Amino acid sequence: MRQVKNPFGLEIAHPSTTTVATGIRLAPDCLENCILTCYWGCSVQKLHEAVQKHAYCFRIKTPKALEDALYSEYLYREQYFIGKNSKEEKYCQLPEDGKSFDFGTVPRTHYPLVALLTLADEENRELYDIVSLLSVIHIPDESYRLACRILYQYLLMAQGQFYDLKQLFMSASNSSTASSKDSSSKDANDKNLLEKLKLSEEESDLHEETGKDCVVCQNGTVNWVLLPCRHTCLCDGCVKYFQQCPMCRQFIQESFPLFSQTELGKDTFRPALANRAS
Repeated sequence: MRQVKNPFGLEIAHPSTTTVATGIRLAPDCLENCILTCYWGCSVQKLHEAVQKHAYCFRIKTPKALEDALYSEYLYREQYFIGKNSKEEKYCQLPEDGKSFDFGTVPRTHYPLVALLTLADEENRELYDIVSLLSVIHIPDESYRLACRILYQYLLMAQGQFYDLKQLFMSASNSSTASSKDSSSKDANDKNLLEKLKLSEEESDLHEETGKDCVVCQNGTVNWVLLPCRHTCLCDGCVKYFQQCPMCRQFIQESFPLFSQTELGKDTFRPALANRAS
């Protein structure tokens, strides 16, 4: 493993009230000026072919590159400029004549919405290993009422690799949150650190979770992510004693900390990665 810096972040604002008829509010959060391009009714087959083309043919660093790979097989396109570190939500909606489009029953041939984040400034594309973030979003309609959510998020790399962002799992038994001033201050600090990393939509749930106690000692702050199971349940003191995950008993192949202790005092987040040989 090696550390990379992700300039992109995208979440759904108010997912419980989102439908195809009412539109969707997206909350981008980027380290650089970016372009958010939204594609309604994108072909499922063409999208997955496009991701493969990124690996084998040409890099998807711009909206035009994705559209060429899709052969323009989508219903409607919207585009927004996203300022560096801007928290402004962007409202996306099909035009009136497109709201009657039937995305079909499961398995569908078209995704309701695909959102692409790319770097706006060409010079910045040479600074990052990650060149774009592709988010596949389900939006409920008359045919399929499953609540709005991000189905997949792919990080597209400059060298052609692509990675599917995965959710981290924390113990539900540690659901209590501290109410003291010290704990509130720590939670706020943790949130700022996580924002600097630009975690995925699922991983952003950790904003409220980073103060939880270790499942073993019930005292230390949870800090370690265990792979391949993705349980996030051990503190710095306990992690060295385990070869199997204490939650699911799966053998630990690799692990990495959410926070580097030497950097926390400097208010800097550093997602150090560590291999476990045993």
